[in-house]
Amino acid sequence: MDRSLSSLPPPRRKAMLKKNMASRRTPQQEAGSSTEQTYVYKVVLLGTTAVGKSSLAFRYVKNDFRESMPTVGCSFFTQLVCLETTTMKLEIWDTAGQEKYQSVCHLYYRGANAALLVYDITQKATFARAKLWLRELEREFLHDEIVIVLVGNKTDLAAQREVPLEEAEEFAKSKSLIFMETSAKSNHRVTEVFMAVACELLKRERQKEPTHQPQPWKKSCVDLQEPSNPAKRCCRS
Repeated sequence: MDRSLSSLPPPRRKAMLKKNMASRRTPQQEAGSSTEQTYVYKVVLLGTTAVGKSSLAFRYVKNDFRESMPTVGCSFFTQLVCLETTTMKLEIWDTAGQEKYQSVCHLYYRGANAALLVYDITQKATFARAKLWLRELEREFLHDEIVIVLVGNKTDLAAQREVPLEEAEEFAKSKSLIFMETSAKSNHRVTEVFMAVACELLKRERQKEPTHQPQPWKKSCVDLQEPSNPAKRCCRS
């Protein structure tokens, strides 16, 4: 499923944005199953125009590649991921990278559970812009509130590389980000990026669940050897 929000009538677009910003996660119990749960997570793709955000989302959801997919405002995709006894529905928001849309992009990533900061490995300026997106996310979210992945796209153009792999790895490590290089064109590690997001989201979900540890037997609060003392009773006739 994919659609361009900018093509929807204003009332419907506003309602859709409000619906997706309403909650950070939505657990649902599957019918007929006592163990399987479904969670809905919002994943946003951020980065400069033409770095391949739309191509990454399209490759992951449709397993197809389109050379040019300009996004107007925001596009929307969904994908189901099954991990262990958990089904996760990823709602993928592909934001436009043009400068004229920057002022409203915060509306799209508000309430997100994960963000992919995408840059083009052949254009140093897009890596710098990804760092600026990270600053914006750091102002919006606490560190443990959102999963952030730094994605260097277009490894199929490695001969034209401007962003060294080591530099990107070092930056991601310094900021505690997941890091991966991909190619939407050659389908290199595209699925792995989204699976890394899903696994980290599930890991954090499990950490939130209360642990049910068996409690040790406690000594009775009533000493049967102690003589009865009416003065200690809580109720008197």
